[in-house]
Amino acid sequence: MPTSLLLMDEPFAALDALTRERLQDDVRQVSAESGRTTVFVTHSPEEAAYLGSRIVVLSGRPGRIAADLRSPLPRTGVGPDELRAAPEFLRLRTEVSAVVKAEAAGAERAATASS
Repeated sequence: MPTSLLLMDEPFAALDALTRERLQDDVRQVSAESGRTTVFVTHSPEEAAYLGSRIVVLSGRPGRIAADLRSPLPRTGVGPDELRAAPEFLRLRTEVSAVVKAEAAGAERAATASS
């Protein structure tokens, strides 16, 4: 049987915070229950940490993989509020954010140096 793949490119970017969280919970649940591989593009380190079992942070031009992180968070058996408050989630969110900030700073330095 072919593997089912769901591609989502910033689907929650324009939503209010409460709706975004509810839909994140839904995506997490559907992915866990269906076993479907989901590729979720986001600019939010928190969203990446919450939804991802594997988080790939891309650099700016030229595009490359800046970090490839595995999530230590359980995929099932933990409620959304408990998961968002877990120390492992907070550490992962901080790590993803640090990589994104480092990449942005590097891109800014490169742009300044080339102008």
